[in-house]
Amino acid sequence: MRKNGRVNERTTPDETTPFVTFTRDEWAALADNTPLPLTQEDITRVRGLGDPIDLLEVDRIYRPLSRLLDLYSSAVGGLHDATSSFLGERSRRTPYVIGIAGSVAVGKSTTARVLRELMARWPGSPRVELITTDGFLHPNAVLRERGLLERKGFPEAYDRRALRQFISDVKSGAPEVHAPVYSHITYDIVPGEVATVHAPDVLIVEGLNVLQPASPRDLDETALAVSDYFDVSIYVDAEPTDVRRWYIERFLSLRSTAFSRPDSYFINYAGLSDEEATERAGQIWDSINAPNLARNIAPTRSRATIILSKGADHEVESVHMRKL
Repeated sequence: MRKNGRVNERTTPDETTPFVTFTRDEWAALADNTPLPLTQEDITRVRGLGDPIDLLEVDRIYRPLSRLLDLYSSAVGGLHDATSSFLGERSRRTPYVIGIAGSVAVGKSTTARVLRELMARWPGSPRVELITTDGFLHPNAVLRERGLLERKGFPEAYDRRALRQFISDVKSGAPEVHAPVYSHITYDIVPGEVATVHAPDVLIVEGLNVLQPASPRDLDETALAVSDYFDVSIYVDAEPTDVRRWYIERFLSLRSTAFSRPDSYFINYAGLSDEEATERAGQIWDSINAPNLARNIAPTRSRATIILSKGADHEVESVHMRKL
């Protein structure tokens, strides 16, 4: 059941829904017997600009979430061992892949980085790596040629086949897989630079459209989407009006940081007044990010395994988990 575009709380005990919903306090109670291996300094280092996440939020929301993901991953490992024993094989277990989706400015990058830090500190210290789908955006020259430069973040702006091949190679157990690197300063792919993933135990894939189903325009003989390679997926949710406000606040903050660098693609925005910057950010949101959210991102929310629903202050108010 949904209200205002978001997953709603259960209204009756026997309501039919594929999700079980936990309030913030109910979810936080699950962390009672789980150690918190991070410090406030760790949180400050990994949180995104404009995201006020603190140690209390990590303690109440992300600690139990990371523990659940660790249990999921261990269960898959047990299934692998049982299957290998049955088949008489000794094949190495392939990486456990977690997808994280959500709108621009909703805080999915912070969620991904916090989970990476937490999961890497669980017993056994698994190798946890993080890749964002920004690196699979087509270069600006290609987008400009195709008339898509103003549609960055829309599904058609990505090299979806290359992204799908990357995830397939990682999931297949390749010892090294390379991904392009994207610069938020130059607003483009960095020529000749790659990020290398070395056969991790856990791979976190974060991006706007990672839960998109396969598109009829780029189906090949596999007919698979990126999300088909995920073992579990998370959607970070919030009211569009709140995300719009967070986007504008982040835009205002960027004027004195990333926008002011000489090599910044957005250097012309660095000198805008508060009023001018607010107006410009609102225009960008309304013409690009809001339509992308409504048409492409939000419709994939119900495909997630876990939905984190945020309130106006960025705190997670409830957690919706798909029933097993």
